[in-house]
Amino acid sequence: LIFKASGVFNFAQGAMVLFAALAMARFSEWIPLWLGIESKWLGNLLALATVVLLMVVVAQLIEMGVLRHLVNQDGITLLMATLGISYFLDGLAQLVFGSSTYKIDVGMPKDPIIVLESTFQGGLLLSLEDLYAAAIAAMLVALLTLFFQKTGTGRALRAVADDHQAAQSIGIPLNRIWVIVWSVGGLVALVAGIIWGSKLGVQYSISLVALKALPVVILGGLTSVPGAIVGGLIIGVGEKLSEIYIGPMVGGGIENWFAYVLALLFLLVRPQGLFGDKIIDRV
Repeated sequence: LIFKASGVFNFAQGAMVLFAALAMARFSEWIPLWLGIESKWLGNLLALATVVLLMVVVAQLIEMGVLRHLVNQDGITLLMATLGISYFLDGLAQLVFGSSTYKIDVGMPKDPIIVLESTFQGGLLLSLEDLYAAAIAAMLVALLTLFFQKTGTGRALRAVADDHQAAQSIGIPLNRIWVIVWSVGGLVALVAGIIWGSKLGVQYSISLVALKALPVVILGGLTSVPGAIVGGLIIGVGEKLSEIYIGPMVGGGIENWFAYVLALLFLLVRPQGLFGDKIIDRV
């Protein structure tokens, strides 16, 4: 999302996931205590609304404090800015919300189910929590794709990514566009943080999850939202199959580096990824 609006990969996305997940975990504890609410669902709903507003405020502060001063700067400058934002959010999240491991309970089912017992011996074990996460991801991708392709704001975001100066010259307000895209990025980070926090608990290592997004989007295409899902599926399946069939030959641990090697091969053969925009050089 942020790449489509600025042309720079956002290395702060993992920190945003950590920040949003910690905020959700802590506010779901604090708000019932502050307001004397006994209903867990009402407490979670109020916590969710609070964190949504918080992520919008964070986006506003990032735009006013950092991005506004870097308009028309080189891509490497914006890239370094996202690294700085990442370290700042990591430290701020743990300073404000704590650095222990916290739970997020939003009612997602934990017990797996067995299906197709009549087709496969012993059946197929499925995680309902993973199925819920996949359905939520698919819905988000559909909504974001419609947003980018069918709305005036989405087209303005793509114009800003192509050329900041040209977009400003035709009246596109760059500051407002960046606030919108970082707000949407924050909401996506919140969804990811809730899902990961519900599954694994909220802890510092959750910010490293976003590192896996880098080979995924390189494979799918940095400018393609649906490509991120396709890239994720290819890498997810590839990791498991390579661990089973290639892992014994190389001593295991292939899951840790398979995605990055696959991304490197794609950079050599097809830098724009499977669904990314074609690279056109004008001379």
